[in-house]
Amino acid sequence: MSQQASAPAAVAVIPEVTPFFDEDTNTLSYVVRDPATRACAVVDSVMNLDYPSGSITFGGANQIIDYIRENNLELEWILETHVHADHLSAAPYIRKRLGGKIAIGFNISVVQETFGTIFNAGPEFARDGSQFDVLLSDGDGIQIGDMAGYAMHTPGHTPACMTYVLGDAIFVGDTLFMPDGGTARVDFPGGDAATLYQSIERILSLPEDFRIFVCHDYLPEGRELEYETSVADQLESNIHVHRGIGESAFVEMREARDATLGMPNLILPSLQVNMRAGHMPPADDNGSVYLKLPLNAFGGDDISELIS
Repeated sequence: MSQQASAPAAVAVIPEVTPFFDEDTNTLSYVVRDPATRACAVVDSVMNLDYPSGSITFGGANQIIDYIRENNLELEWILETHVHADHLSAAPYIRKRLGGKIAIGFNISVVQETFGTIFNAGPEFARDGSQFDVLLSDGDGIQIGDMAGYAMHTPGHTPACMTYVLGDAIFVGDTLFMPDGGTARVDFPGGDAATLYQSIERILSLPEDFRIFVCHDYLPEGRELEYETSVADQLESNIHVHRGIGESAFVEMREARDATLGMPNLILPSLQVNMRAGHMPPADDNGSVYLKLPLNAFGGDDISELIS
């Protein structure tokens, strides 16, 4: 990795970061508290879906809500790093109970256009990001109490991926995993390996003692859960992008690896909900809500002769 200029580093306030782990999707959500006030943010919340039964529950989100209430915190932001393909967001559920503004990267409109078409969402589905309270551009400030932070546009996994630098804490979404987990896949619509490499360079140009918090940990080799690393650790030992790995080598590795991966189990329900900021599609005329299963949206054999 080479060093590349990035947005100005946030003042190195050390926020209090509390993780919440969803075992079913290996997802990490965070409550990030300004140490000088009661203000906080939630990053990448989870709404639980039992796919075989279609049952929605809010156990994980309620844990976050209970924690914020029990500690007498004030929720100011509900931050989404991107439109997740492996879990459903609980952002509007949390906002209704605690307040706060739901924010995502400005390129959400690109993602909405892509998946609005795939799911044939119709004209009632706005493709301008208006389902979210705030659309953040690269370098936009995020104030949490007295703590100043900012958004860093880090596309590659998706076009709308945002990294959030809050004090000395960096929330990277799926862009980076723990060093033994490597980096995000880039084979979803709008993904690109070279773009991901350049985004990771921006992240790893931040101060080496800044903490990095990942959105997923898949417990490689059966180890215990880990969620916090640092810029220095990533530069030293990330299996995909440590020092000395150039862009062309990374692109070759990433594209070859992605060709072997199956789709996430919850990609189809997740995208339909998350492109709507965690809201469900409109109910049908019978009052029930349905999520679509678009056949062969991500590959498969020809089924034209089976369509009646």
